[in-house]
Amino acid sequence: MAEFIEKIAQTPGLKAVFNYENFRLQPAFDAKAQAAFIRPNEKLDNAFKNSLAKGLPPISVLPMAAQHLSVLTRLVGAKSVLEIGTLGGYSSIVFAQAGAKVTSIEISPKHRDVALENVSGLDVEILLGAALDVLPKLAEEGRKFDLVFIDADFDDQWEHFDWAVKLSRSGGGIFLDDVVPTMIKNGEVGFGGGGEVVEKRSVMERIGEDARVKASFLPVVAHMQPVLPDPMMNGFILAVVE
Repeated sequence: MAEFIEKIAQTPGLKAVFNYENFRLQPAFDAKAQAAFIRPNEKLDNAFKNSLAKGLPPISVLPMAAQHLSVLTRLVGAKSVLEIGTLGGYSSIVFAQAGAKVTSIEISPKHRDVALENVSGLDVEILLGAALDVLPKLAEEGRKFDLVFIDADFDDQWEHFDWAVKLSRSGGGIFLDDVVPTMIKNGEVGFGGGGEVVEKRSVMERIGEDARVKASFLPVVAHMQPVLPDPMMNGFILAVVE
């Protein structure tokens, strides 16, 4: 396989594509995509500005990622969305505008208050509390969702995913964000002292062994100039409940 890939990389017309420096073109691709696909959205713009003004950290999903969530919601025909991690409600707005009733869980009272301002007028409920305390209560109520979006504490990703499966209808979707930073932070994939790749059991493996779902992984390259000079890899897991 390695020899086959090497031959492709040396094929005239394709050699330029197999160049690591192309990762640095990400800002140009992102700018083109935003200009082509992102349409004016006063509700989202106001939510972003209000969240910053109220002191919330600028870590909500980026516009193109939000567009992806909007398209995904429509593709699966989701009418009910569970969101683990509200922050300022930016993605809550995206799901609601795509036609879903949104139930979002937020641990911070301050974040919840700002999010309630931002989602005003939309079909969004925001539940205050730690997700691992709130999720069992939703299960006790017999709640089921068409789509679950997990964008919360890195350390609890597997526990959040497990509850997401329990709270999803058959055929429902689960979107687990920030998989790469979690695996690196928790030492699930990294570099040893000699520069070799070292691995230990990961959330990805646990999901892969879970017979309740069929899952895929999509890596994403982000280039956050001028804050970060080099490309940053992230990625998400997309799963469907069997």
